[in-house]
Amino acid sequence: MYKVGCSCGRGISEETFQMLKASGIEAIELSLSHEALKTFDYKEVARLSKLYGIELWSFHLPFLPFAEIDISSTNEEIRRFSLDLCKEYIEKATEIGVDKFVIHPSAEPISPEERPQRLEASKKSLGELADFAQLYGAVIAVEDLPRTCLGNCADEMLEILETNDKLRVCFDTNHLLKDTNGNFLKKVGDKIITLHISDYDFVDEKHWLPGEGKIDWAEILEGLKNIGYNGVWMYEVGLGKPKTLTRSRNLNFDDFVKNAKAVFEGKEPERI
Repeated sequence: MYKVGCSCGRGISEETFQMLKASGIEAIELSLSHEALKTFDYKEVARLSKLYGIELWSFHLPFLPFAEIDISSTNEEIRRFSLDLCKEYIEKATEIGVDKFVIHPSAEPISPEERPQRLEASKKSLGELADFAQLYGAVIAVEDLPRTCLGNCADEMLEILETNDKLRVCFDTNHLLKDTNGNFLKKVGDKIITLHISDYDFVDEKHWLPGEGKIDWAEILEGLKNIGYNGVWMYEVGLGKPKTLTRSRNLNFDDFVKNAKAVFEGKEPERI
């Protein structure tokens, strides 16, 4: 139905690509910290991507530490530093073929009193980044976020998108606490160009495998079909055992492919 992908961070090696290929994973999102990116070998990852036929689908721009990286900061020095950092990574990653850049519209927490100012700062930053990315043949995908973060519901996301018609969306299925996935899909529609797939309990983000939480995956698939989504089914789930859930073992890439197959076939995914 969809290509299956997964978000990969520190420690991407040839062995990683071998395991991805063997499992049937067809695409990855590069998601590394600012610190890890200082020594990241872009050319080697590009070589391995071509060698094993794994698409470099997207690149998650860093968002930590919040005190230093925040495109919604009302401190102009922090906001400009964050923008310059994003531009640097866009330049480097487009050189190896990445054309979708996922970004958090803000850090947190954000008080109700400061929200209007933070929203304006974020919109200003995102508009500039959308124009910059276009120069490199790329697109900025704004991610919906939980709690007090900006972009925590469809209406606020639409307000953000009005800033620049080049902006698109990364739909994270486990982030919406002030909205529903179904409503978000209907309202944001074909602005969605990439996904972060994981499950949760509707209380807070959990990044569990589909089937371990409360999401109605048939509703998600129907919503994606209605908006004409044809991108990657991109898992953003850690391989290790989470503190919030009991699993008998760590996950592996095979688990993602098996999980996707079950979801696509409308079956209950196997619990681990």
